[in-house]
Amino acid sequence: MKRTITLLVSALMVSSMLSACAGEKPEQSSSEAPSSSAATSEAASETEAEPSSDAKKYTIGLSMNTQTNPFFVDVKDGVQKAADDDGVELFVTDAQNDPSIQMKDIENLITKQPDAIIIDTCDSDAIVSSVEACNEAGIPVFTMDRQANGGEVVAHIGYDAIKSGKIAGQFLVDELGGKGNIVEIQGIMGTNVAQNRSKGFNDVMAENPDMKIVATAVANFDRAEAMSVVENILQANPEIDGMYCANDEMLLGALEAVEAADRADEIVMIGCDAIDDTIAALKAKRVEATIAEPPFFLGKAILMTAVDHLDGKPVEKEVILENSLVTQENVDTLVTKE
Repeated sequence: MKRTITLLVSALMVSSMLSACAGEKPEQSSSEAPSSSAATSEAASETEAEPSSDAKKYTIGLSMNTQTNPFFVDVKDGVQKAADDDGVELFVTDAQNDPSIQMKDIENLITKQPDAIIIDTCDSDAIVSSVEACNEAGIPVFTMDRQANGGEVVAHIGYDAIKSGKIAGQFLVDELGGKGNIVEIQGIMGTNVAQNRSKGFNDVMAENPDMKIVATAVANFDRAEAMSVVENILQANPEIDGMYCANDEMLLGALEAVEAADRADEIVMIGCDAIDDTIAALKAKRVEATIAEPPFFLGKAILMTAVDHLDGKPVEKEVILENSLVTQENVDTLVTKE
C-alpha cells in the first residue's frame, strides 16, 4: 500500500503541533509562596501535565549500515528527530558497510533489551541471522530502505527501487531520443535496492534496442570507487551519451571523472536519492537529473511506525514512499527535509 511523502509530512507536522501545545504551561507569579491547598492543587496540575517518572519511555535500537554516506546520515537524522518528538531513547550503531560488524552491533543492541530494533541492512541475505536473533529475544524488528531476505519483520518502509530504475532509464531514453551508448554504475549488489534499481533500469533499456549499454560496473554506492571505475570506462569508451548511477554518491564521483576528462558536455547523467550535494550540482547545471527519495522523511516514517506498533496500533507490513524525477527545471521546488 503506497503512501505519499506529503501525507507523512502532514502527519508529522500535526503531531509536532499537538506535542508543542501539550507542553505549554501557564506562567506562575513568584511574588508570594502558595498556600498549602494551592500547593496541593499545583502539584496535582503538574502531575496531569507531565508524565510521571514511572511512565513508559520507549528505547529503540537503530542499526545503521553506514554513517559516512550523506543519504544515511539524513536517514539517521530523520529517525532522531522523530525520536526526540516522541520522547524515545535511541541506541545508534554504525556498521561501516560491513555485514559482520552489523551482526555484532545487533548482538550488542539485543543485550540492552530495547523495546524495538530498526535495521538498515548492509546486506539483505547476511542480515537474516540477526533478524532471527531479535525474533528469538522477543524484540520486534523494523527495516527501512533495504529489506531483509528472511526472519520476522513487523514492517518495512522504503522506496520502490524498480520504479526508480525505470524513471532513470526513461529519462535517458527521452533525453537521447531513444538512441545512444549508455553506462550503468551499480550499487552494492547484495542489497535488494541495488538489484531492483538495476532491474528497473535494464527493463527500460531492453524496450529500447537502440539504447546500447556499453559498460556496466559496480561501485558499491561509494563516491571514490565510482570516480575510479568511471575513469577506466571513459578511457575504454570514446563515445558515451548517457550514464545512470544507482545513487547520488556514485553520481558525484562519476561527475568528477567526467569533468576531469572534459566530457561533461557529451554525457547526460542521472543519479538517485536527491542528496544536498546533487541538488547543488543540479542547480549549477553540472548534472541533468536525479530521483528524489528523501532520506530524512524515510527515517521519520520508520520511527513513527515503530512507536505506533509499540502503542498497540495496527501498522502496514510494507509502506512504499513516493519517489519522483528531479531535473534542473523543478529542482527549486524540491523539499527533502523539514
